[in-house]
Amino acid sequence: MAIRLPGITNAKNILRGSNSFAKKATSAFMDVPKGHLAIYVGESQKKRFVVPVSFLNHSSFQELLGKAEEEFGFDHPMGGLTIPCSEDIFIHLTSRLHELL
Repeated sequence: MAIRLPGITNAKNILRGSNSFAKKATSAFMDVPKGHLAIYVGESQKKRFVVPVSFLNHSSFQELLGKAEEEFGFDHPMGGLTIPCSEDIFIHLTSRLHELL
């Protein structure tokens, strides 16, 4: 005699799907080296950059963080830190900061 529990089968399928999502999310975090931070930059199309955490101490970078706080508060649309400036400005700033390191 077999007992059928359709709810259990559905739960297993849901867990399998969430497990694959967790693996994808984990792999996204794995490409950020220790001591670095992933940041999304752009005005309309967002591009992901990985920068050293030490950049957070520089006043020019803190100005960008202030703009992000004004625009997004603590609810960032990409799920991570999002800075609302052009890629060119961000690349110029990070290039200068890399020279200081």
